[in-house]
Amino acid sequence: MQTSKKSINPWAWIPTLYFAEGIPYVVVMAIAVVMYKRLGLSNTDIALYTSWLYLPWVIKPFWSPIVDMLRTKRWWILVMQLLVGASMAGVAFTIPTQGFVQWTLCFFWLMAFSSATHDIAADGFYMLALNEHEQSLFVGIRSTFYRVATIAGQGLLTVLAGTLEVYTRNPSRAWAYTFFIAAAVFILLWAYHALVLPSPHRDADRPAITPANVITPFITFFKKREVVVAIAFMLLYRLPEALLTKICPLFLLDKPEAGGIGLTTSELGFVQGTVGVIGLTIGGILGGIVVARHGFNRWLWPMVCAITIPDALYIVLAYFQPDNMLLLNVCIFTEQFGYGFGFTAYMLYMLYFAQGDNETAHYAFCTGFMALSMMLPGMVAGWLQESVGYLNFFIIVMCLTPLTFLAAWMVKVDEGFGKKAQ
Repeated sequence: MQTSKKSINPWAWIPTLYFAEGIPYVVVMAIAVVMYKRLGLSNTDIALYTSWLYLPWVIKPFWSPIVDMLRTKRWWILVMQLLVGASMAGVAFTIPTQGFVQWTLCFFWLMAFSSATHDIAADGFYMLALNEHEQSLFVGIRSTFYRVATIAGQGLLTVLAGTLEVYTRNPSRAWAYTFFIAAAVFILLWAYHALVLPSPHRDADRPAITPANVITPFITFFKKREVVVAIAFMLLYRLPEALLTKICPLFLLDKPEAGGIGLTTSELGFVQGTVGVIGLTIGGILGGIVVARHGFNRWLWPMVCAITIPDALYIVLAYFQPDNMLLLNVCIFTEQFGYGFGFTAYMLYMLYFAQGDNETAHYAFCTGFMALSMMLPGMVAGWLQESVGYLNFFIIVMCLTPLTFLAAWMVKVDEGFGKKAQ
């Protein structure tokens, strides 16, 4: 059985593992935004509360050495998936109660901590189970299915919630049913991974848990060459996206007289969950393929342009507030394609910087800075939008895109990184 698990094709587990990694993240960061909007909270409160939920992903490096040294990555993956499923069920039970904001936030916090720990184990498992070329080849696949989970949550689950809102005429009950279904799906993912995840030899090689082994990854990370540049890149590359992420679904849901587009919950799910996922899938897979063929450096600047320039489409949407679904779908497709293609560079750079000793812990530090880059702007995004309006908000976002170019200009990567060896 051990030998059989080692020989499992990566296609059998990478897509589902990163889909499972993305689901709780999108539930906490995106679905919670839509749910609280439909249940009557203000944009300022929604952005502030849900941005605080980034904190587990920010501080996860503090317990990542424990994940690296205690049990196997495979064990951590399976246990955390069970906890995520249980926390989804907890959200479902508490939505219809008095004080639902406080209770659901408690379960969202449990989900966030479990998901952050799952991220540490899954990303470490990815690096232990694959060689460098396979990592480069599948980076587009893993980021694509991670974003597929994001769009599936914003899309399919949101469509489901919108349909149940119409059927039950009770938003609270509709969202409770939606979270019960999400919990059931996640438990099925856990059962599948218990059967198909391989057991690589490197996953069994663990150092003893000592104070020195816990502290060493922190010291070695901040002693890495050009660590300041790397941190600046991780904080600035997605700054415009950090502002857009919290506001875009609220913009699409808000009524035209409030400056929004006026979509229903189901329409929001269709636009982001069908059209968006097609554009994202094409962009993400294409990004992984071109880097595997030509290397990281050759495609860095096209990816920077892809992740920034399409943000201008939201200025167009906010100015004209079109009710033409075809135009809206074209804009969402274009923006998601650009994001899928451009995000490949971000993921690859984190893999590159984490190479060496303690790579699992160092990659966790990188993703912690990535979460911080989303948390801090997101906390003020709602207040900023309500202060200046949607149109001016999107103009401000576009004015910040030169920071992404600056961050990309600062990084230096070895020639040929990610390119298939001859």
